[in-house]
Amino acid sequence: MKEYKMDTVRRSTLSQQVLEQIVQLLMSGQLNPGDKLPPEMNLMEQFDVSRPVLREALSSLETLEIITRRPRGGTFVNDKVGSNPFKVMLALSINNVPAIIEARMALELGLVTIAAEKISDEQLEKMKETITSIQENADGDYGRLDKEFHRLIAQSANNPVVEGMIDSLLITHEKTDSLISYREPDITIEHHLAIYEALKKRDPYESFTQMYKHLSYVRNKILADYGEKQ
Repeated sequence: MKEYKMDTVRRSTLSQQVLEQIVQLLMSGQLNPGDKLPPEMNLMEQFDVSRPVLREALSSLETLEIITRRPRGGTFVNDKVGSNPFKVMLALSINNVPAIIEARMALELGLVTIAAEKISDEQLEKMKETITSIQENADGDYGRLDKEFHRLIAQSANNPVVEGMIDSLLITHEKTDSLISYREPDITIEHHLAIYEALKKRDPYESFTQMYKHLSYVRNKILADYGEKQ
């Protein structure tokens, strides 16, 4: 069995440190796209951690699409991980909630201004459909529709350089969405409509303003809950 050169993990945020160690193995070339990771028992011994800690780290890496766990087949490093360094950087901070929210804001505020110049009528219509669907499912979990609204904005920028960031943007969206303890559909609908109207007018300044208003609200809501849990 191949042995990796790694530090023993002993500090408090164990799963995060295991995640960082695996990312470091990728960055150092000890692990490569397509490689199969050793069995869980071997990794537990090498990292000196419990099975729950290891599985939490592996779950985070799978969410980030850095690894794939195949039932009865083992755990593999994804073939395309080397082409998306932004995702690897995100892996190192996935549990730093304030940083994740700021990263999402930085990406979306830039993308929405570009979208105001480039978005198509068809994409605008699809955005409007997500808002209508949220209105019709206000009592349910409309997280998927919320994510689709933001994905459409990102994709409408139609820029090959930022395409590699969109997956990471959606991962940050999933992370922040999972931290929302209660839904407020009326506010979500109000904010999404304002962003939609600004984009429909092809106004990058208004689009930026309305997106900032929306994301600031989300940030304050999540950080209030996050602070209470610390």
